[in-house]
Amino acid sequence: MNFFKRIGRSFAPRTDFVPVFSRQVDFLCQSADALVGMLETEDPAERRKQERITKMCEVQGDAVLAEFREMLKGRMIASLSKLDLQQVAMSMDDCLDVTKDAAKAIHIYNPAKIDSQLLDLAQLIRREADALKDLMPLLKDVKGNFQKLMLHCDQVKELEHAADDVYEDYIGYIFDKEPDLREMTKYKNLAELFEKVTDMEKKVSDDVRKLVIKHNN
Repeated sequence: MNFFKRIGRSFAPRTDFVPVFSRQVDFLCQSADALVGMLETEDPAERRKQERITKMCEVQGDAVLAEFREMLKGRMIASLSKLDLQQVAMSMDDCLDVTKDAAKAIHIYNPAKIDSQLLDLAQLIRREADALKDLMPLLKDVKGNFQKLMLHCDQVKELEHAADDVYEDYIGYIFDKEPDLREMTKYKNLAELFEKVTDMEKKVSDDVRKLVIKHNN
């Protein structure tokens, strides 16, 4: 009897991956906040401080990903694919990497000004991170929260589309209005990095969507 109980527990659905995802997305939210903070100040020391926060979040995120991979070893998780779970974790880690790169670029480029469109992109990054934070706890009950999970994934997709629009308008704006070629290149590169972060955040929600749909088929 005890043997069969142990076997049953081994194959039971597990949701202990949810706290790991929540830790990752907490780091992503902190990193997004720091990115916005860098654009809201002209103080070099404050910018450097915020940039270090993104680096710290990226390092801690790497540690959580390594821990998660170890956690999955030897686990038998009913219905949910280990590969799908690992893909979500890896996508969030990629978000942290790209956000850190965007923050580092602000520090290196030291742009002469921060256009409102750049700040809009950074705030959309933060809003996507917040949406992902709301999404992750719902994975505790993938079947019961199916509709809510789909709605949150749609919200992230809509925010990413909004970021695409801001990015495209801004690129046209700087090519038309910015006379300094060097500064224009800085703005263009920063906008591309910010837009890449929003793409990576959507990749997280896309991977969650795939996981949820597979589990409900």
